Amino acid sequence: MPSSIITPTMVLLRHATRHALPHRWVLALVAMLALSGCQATLFAGLNATDPHRGIAQTHDIVFDENHELSLDVYAPVHAMHAPVVVFFYGGDWARGERAWYRFVGTALAAHGVVAVIPDYRKVPQVPLAGFMGDAAHAVAWVRKHAKEFGGASDDIFVMGHSAGGQIAALLATDPQWLGKYRLQPQDLAGFIGLAGCYAFVPIAPDDKDMLAVFGHTVAQQREGEPVAHVRGSEPPMLLLQGMADHEVVPGNAIALNQAELAQHGDVTLRLYRDVGHEGVLLALSRPMHNAAPTLDDVLAFIQAHPTARPLATTDPDPR
Repeated sequence: MPSSIITPTMVLLRHATRHALPHRWVLALVAMLALSGCQATLFAGLNATDPHRGIAQTHDIVFDENHELSLDVYAPVHAMHAPVVVFFYGGDWARGERAWYRFVGTALAAHGVVAVIPDYRKVPQVPLAGFMGDAAHAVAWVRKHAKEFGGASDDIFVMGHSAGGQIAALLATDPQWLGKYRLQPQDLAGFIGLAGCYAFVPIAPDDKDMLAVFGHTVAQQREGEPVAHVRGSEPPMLLLQGMADHEVVPGNAIALNQAELAQHGDVTLRLYRDVGHEGVLLALSRPMHNAAPTLDDVLAFIQAHPTARPLATTDPDPR
């Protein structure tokens, strides 16, 4: 949707931001748009509420010419050696666009973090190896080019929501993906999961969508299940999960947390009451800021695991 088009959704979300309307009203709008399949409209509305002051945006940077994959960078103006977050969006591994998630990039950049949102190829065009290879490629590109945007190449976090949470978690647990670029999970500063799919084997025989992504045998499915790869050598983890999530149930985050604790891993689990699957992500936007403490928890985690400079807020009106 062209940014010059003002929709009723944008007007309502802007009004909610300016006048601090109860977030339950905004949640009702979000639910209505999600159920009607109007995700593009929803995200355009959320992005329109963000003035993104003090943030340098660089869009459509090609990181994989062979597969025509690009990424967007959101960086604090005058950033130097800042922490970096590579964010993988969700969409059942089959849909989604990085442009929808500008509100994620600006939320992080407004608080001193360089945020990168990359493309990845989707199912059914590619299997697990395809989108995981794309994700690893994006991280390797960011590590090489972080300094060009004021980021620290030794302070890179991977973060994802839903299917994107599974992608980021697998990068942090299974060394084969980053290993193709002479990297390993321990090279990451941390993993941040928002309602991610971490523990789903065995997949029910009637779940055609999951079977299409991860295969029909338990052995195939284990390849893509992050909890199956926990060995105790993973980077620090932050798991954020809504207890009212009926799409990716809380058992996923709880299982990954337990697996890490069993291996004496550095893991933090935050369970949000009355927060659903989308709510944990949309709380990063200005209209939904009060729905869950997602942003505060993410920033605290990054601050607690620094290898770069401390965070610095660049937005004069930070959410």
